[in-house]
Amino acid sequence: MKKSLRELNICIKGAGEMASGIACRLYAANIRRIVMLEIPEPMAIRQKVSFCQAVNQGEQTIENITAVRTQNRHDILAAWNDHKISIRVDPLWNTIDEISFDVVIDAILAKKNLGTHKKEAPLVIGMGPGFEANVDSHVVIETHRGHSLGKAIYSGTADKDTGIPSDINGYSDERVIKSPVEGVFQTEKSIGDLVKTGESIGTVGSENIMAKIDGVIRGLLTAGITVSKDTKMADIDPRGNISYCDTISDKARALGGAVLEVIMSKYNC
Repeated sequence: MKKSLRELNICIKGAGEMASGIACRLYAANIRRIVMLEIPEPMAIRQKVSFCQAVNQGEQTIENITAVRTQNRHDILAAWNDHKISIRVDPLWNTIDEISFDVVIDAILAKKNLGTHKKEAPLVIGMGPGFEANVDSHVVIETHRGHSLGKAIYSGTADKDTGIPSDINGYSDERVIKSPVEGVFQTEKSIGDLVKTGESIGTVGSENIMAKIDGVIRGLLTAGITVSKDTKMADIDPRGNISYCDTISDKARALGGAVLEVIMSKYNC
């Protein structure tokens, strides 16, 4: 018997910014039986628009859509019945063996495949580099900003990772702050704070971390987290619009729309 879109079970690996944007887009389209799988200590810097914050906070709301932390299959079903997205700490993805999913989406954005394969669900979608359509996922979604952002790829791969952050108002590398050394990140700043070039964002060990441009802190790691060298710690938006800190980005919405298109093409026929 054919399932309605409302009855589809959706698994999203990862619950960072892009994965959360995808989840919100699906939820808004009444595809709401969603569980997101995370690691015990998420490292997303866009905390206000990342459902992974529910791992530590118990719940997280983004644009009036709420996700709650769940422990087991019973909790997941309870969250769905309460019209909420389920977040579960499950780095080994055991949930996929416990629940029959119609769609599995790898939205970890690790730039490589960490073990996703086509047998996990009738429809498996890989987001960005690291996946090949019809090999380890059924479909790949282009995540690189540009002309093909959000394109559904049914044969082949997405563009290779350039390692260069996307451009905002002419700034790319300058707006993303990475740790120069390994150590404990400490900060008194908060997401939404306005900063000037050369202003201290925080410290890693004895290293003072400074802003390279003027703007608003759109993303920031939690103080006290141990970071490795080159860990992304903050994101400064040169547009300076504080409201952008609390809302889903254009890229995340585009990727969510692409995933919705692929799901609709398979199940809404």
